[in-house]
Amino acid sequence: MNKQVKGIVGLGLVLAVLGGGFAFLKFTEPDDEQGGDTPSVSDPSKPQGGGITIVTDSKTEGGLGVVKSAVVKNESGEIKIKMIEEPDENGVGAKYSLEGYDDVKIDTSLVGTLINNGNGLESTSLIEENCTNKAKFGLEKPVVTVEFKYESGGTEKFYIGDSAPSNNGLYVMAEGNDTVYTASGSSLANYKKELKEFIDKTMLEEPAEEDMPRIDSLKIEREDLKDGAMVLKYDKSSEDNYSGGTSATHIMTEPFESYLSGDKTSSILTNMFGLYAKGIYSVHCKESDIAGAGLKDPYCKVTMKCNDGKTYVLLLSELFKNDDGDSCCYGMFEGGNVIYIISESKAVWLSLKPVDIASRIMITSYVWNITDVNASSNDGTSESFVIKSLSPDKEKSELKTEDFAVTRNGEEFDTERYRKFYAFLVSGNLEEFADDAEIPDSEPLATVSYTDSYSKKTYTLDFYEDSVMRALIAVNGESRYYCSRAFVKTLTENIRRIETGEDFVTTW
Repeated sequence: MNKQVKGIVGLGLVLAVLGGGFAFLKFTEPDDEQGGDTPSVSDPSKPQGGGITIVTDSKTEGGLGVVKSAVVKNESGEIKIKMIEEPDENGVGAKYSLEGYDDVKIDTSLVGTLINNGNGLESTSLIEENCTNKAKFGLEKPVVTVEFKYESGGTEKFYIGDSAPSNNGLYVMAEGNDTVYTASGSSLANYKKELKEFIDKTMLEEPAEEDMPRIDSLKIEREDLKDGAMVLKYDKSSEDNYSGGTSATHIMTEPFESYLSGDKTSSILTNMFGLYAKGIYSVHCKESDIAGAGLKDPYCKVTMKCNDGKTYVLLLSELFKNDDGDSCCYGMFEGGNVIYIISESKAVWLSLKPVDIASRIMITSYVWNITDVNASSNDGTSESFVIKSLSPDKEKSELKTEDFAVTRNGEEFDTERYRKFYAFLVSGNLEEFADDAEIPDSEPLATVSYTDSYSKKTYTLDFYEDSVMRALIAVNGESRYYCSRAFVKTLTENIRRIETGEDFVTTW
């Protein structure tokens, strides 16, 4: 019986003097019936039988040279690996990829572990020499077979078997050697992976900040969206700090026109860049794979057009639960050959609604871009302002109230008082969106219209009674928002105060 001595030398001498013989400690082994003597340890600082080279280290003197290619066979199939970049003069830095997958972005770092972790593989312990029963270690029909081919023409092959019970390692045997070792399970784990796990999960590379293209438009098509689509377009006026609008660089043009909330819109626009998948569903996918993933007629289609001339079309399926209970969807780029599994949190376009990103600011025009304002209430009060610039060549950042002339109902009016009234108008915030609400047949409670010289557009806001607490706002004849009924009441009061000269009410 093969017994491995682990006693301390000093203790062994004491026992010999006392007539006690030798002290033995036995490793946990799959079978007590093992033959042969204990091998010498290559490095006394390592565990018994540890540190023995199982597979030739190609980087050491006398090795077989650099690994040129490899084949890994495991329970899921065969993985062929090829060198795509030569090593440097010191024999390091070689880069590897998958043979037959040049049209797919490969995680070359992960593929590299299939070479580097086996090349020069060392044991963590020696289990049995001259093994005649390989089956008990899972090596009769190995879980994994790995073959390296070197630039020198030589080859090395080794086998990976079952998990060892004692040290979290795996049983390993090299071809032409009947000795069974254990080796680090973490180093060998990648040899058990499916080929598709070596596909890069970054669906679209994120350019460096200086190379990031401008997104000219983003179109989201889904059946549940009004008119089937939501469209965001780049707003050139956003380049001008005094054009009005919001901090967002884009505006919504469908299903209705609206400024956007800058902090909420950014990720919606740019999330396609650097989009990282949770997993891979299919590589070199066929029509049957696309149909099976629900992407032949996708639930959601996202089209991103950039100013560098490139267009990306992302197809997304409906959500489903994976084996871990996580909410995911399938996704692929139109014309691509890889179907990815994307977590719900990454697929931000699946449930996005226009109201989620539309600005809740009622009026967004810059104060000195306005050329006229008309305000009226249902009590018959009506006011009309015309604003003219006295300093057309002056920088907008330097404009003050004295640089404008304001007339009210055709008569000269205090410019600063007009500015305060306009400040009240833009302070009104929207509470909800009401693009599907029916406009009442009744007269509006109040109406405000204004013309923006920058956009060259005129907007008319009609405020209708909806309930005791809120009012419906129609913009240019289309229902759009709900606001506080208290704001409308304050609006009618401030319209009345224009005539009286009283201070405007600024709370409601």
